[in-house]
Amino acid sequence: MAVPRKLIADELNTFEKKFADAVKSTNPSLDRIMKYIIKRKGKQIRPMFVFLSAKLHGEINDSTYRAAALVELLHTATLVHDDVVDESFERRGFFSINALWKNKIAVLVGDYLLSKGLLLSTGHNEFKQLHILSEAVQQMSEGELLQLEKARKMNIREDIYFQIIKSKTASLLASACAAGAWSTSQNEEITGKMKLFGEKMGIAFQIKDDLFDYGFENVGKPTGNDIKEKKFTLPLIYTLNNVTPAERRRIIYIIKNQGQESDKRKWVLDLVTASGGIRYASEKMQKYKKEALDILFEFPKSEIRDGLQELVEYTIERKY
Repeated sequence: MAVPRKLIADELNTFEKKFADAVKSTNPSLDRIMKYIIKRKGKQIRPMFVFLSAKLHGEINDSTYRAAALVELLHTATLVHDDVVDESFERRGFFSINALWKNKIAVLVGDYLLSKGLLLSTGHNEFKQLHILSEAVQQMSEGELLQLEKARKMNIREDIYFQIIKSKTASLLASACAAGAWSTSQNEEITGKMKLFGEKMGIAFQIKDDLFDYGFENVGKPTGNDIKEKKFTLPLIYTLNNVTPAERRRIIYIIKNQGQESDKRKWVLDLVTASGGIRYASEKMQKYKKEALDILFEFPKSEIRDGLQELVEYTIERKY
């Protein structure tokens, strides 16, 4: 990922300062939490897609920086709320906000971040950017609710799985690419293409995350965690559709009643591998990556396009 970062190194440095200013609060307790959030920031994949998508179509400007900040504010808010919903006490090797400050404060912190994003956009009449990102937040909420509903019934079809990840994960990456492109092009057709590019790439990104649960790379969570949390990922869905009825019943029973037992999770993980679930999911991931790159290659070749291509490759080949 060195080349994409190098192409927008100055912009990312400026963005970090602008983002820190954007989340400042006059409330000392809230400001302390904001500093903690900034300290534990991730790889900044989404702001990178904003800046590269913008630079592909023009010169980065103040609108681009606001788009990147809005994406990061909304993404961070959803992560804070997700940790409350999932009762998760760790993220990226750090304690989560709800682990340190409890659920009530975590929910309010998420709300604060959302309000900061709204004010950042409306304060500069960035209504197109706000519309793009608001659609993503709506889809993310709908996807999360759909996943919870289907998980209770223990019956998620493959088409429902793709509907969920398109809403939960791909929508935000799609909006990051769209918002970046709009900030420099002001062109609906280009923005639409970049949104579709981000969506395809986002689906591949999520399948990669699903595959981590069946591997042995250090990804900050124990192998089999998705099974423990009763999440139906693509390798598991494929397996459920391609094993004997008896094996299917046992898988579902384990997920419903024995997901906390490591030996039972291992049995499921081994069966997923043996049934071809890993291979199938990997092939689907490569398919969506290709579709994303096909869209990207519709634009003229440049070092920025090459950088975006490398960033896509990184999201698929990453080890964590």
